[in-house]
Amino acid sequence: MNTSFPPTSASTTNAHTTTERHVKVTVPEIARMRANHERITMITAYDVTFARLVDRAGVDIILVGDSVGMVLQGEDNTIPVDLDEMEYHVRLVARARSMAMVVGDLPFGSYQVSPQQAVESSIRLMKAGAQAVKLEGGVSMADTIAAITRVDIPVMGHIGLTPQSYHRMGGHKVQGRQNGFDAGNRERLIEDAHAVEQAGAFSIVLEGIPLDLAAEITTKVSIPTIGIGAGADCDGQVLVLHDVLGLSDHTFKFAKSYADLRSTVVAATQAFVAEVRDGTWPDDSHSFH
Repeated sequence: MNTSFPPTSASTTNAHTTTERHVKVTVPEIARMRANHERITMITAYDVTFARLVDRAGVDIILVGDSVGMVLQGEDNTIPVDLDEMEYHVRLVARARSMAMVVGDLPFGSYQVSPQQAVESSIRLMKAGAQAVKLEGGVSMADTIAAITRVDIPVMGHIGLTPQSYHRMGGHKVQGRQNGFDAGNRERLIEDAHAVEQAGAFSIVLEGIPLDLAAEITTKVSIPTIGIGAGADCDGQVLVLHDVLGLSDHTFKFAKSYADLRSTVVAATQAFVAEVRDGTWPDDSHSFH
């Protein structure tokens, strides 16, 4: 049976006005939000322009995700992204000087070799402007998470559908549907969540798992859970910005388009092309004298 996220039709809703925040979001603020049952919002951004826009919209966390490999670079998965590229994009986003917390993804190969390697990679992202780092894995990454947090670098965990495990999973497939303690099975994911929590992570992303399992994990751990394709019972939600804006080539069951900028971009560019070809651009008012 194919358990990949099936595509679905994009939907568009009216935008909601959100007041800009005036206080910097920090790790203690994220913990406070969970304690007060306030929903946490996280969205990806890869450059200063979009970072400033999503910050103005009031998002709590900006994730500089290794999803940049698929969204901007055209890769089939996130594995080819390297640390130099992540450092570059973290630096761009940090220049927005957002009130939102900036979290930088540790890419594949930058933390799996040893906890020492993970600490060194995390330091690079922090020096580039991140306020926390994110890495994938549960039980197997507990010592690595502990090593990073020992040097006072906040860590966001990530379990369930972990894109860097693309080949082990056989693609981007829903995890936790089968019982058992093998990687990707239900009981193992509960163990993974506890391991991430006990290692010192301040939050954990739950991706691509059944909503009842996400709800169970959320009640069993003391740190905030942030879901994507994990139902509504997580403490927060994350989406890729290009999916939110309707800029992606594909739509997915776990994502939602809140705008159709893809059509807007095409239409605007077509108008430019037409005016250049018929000689009406540039006109006199847009020329120097």
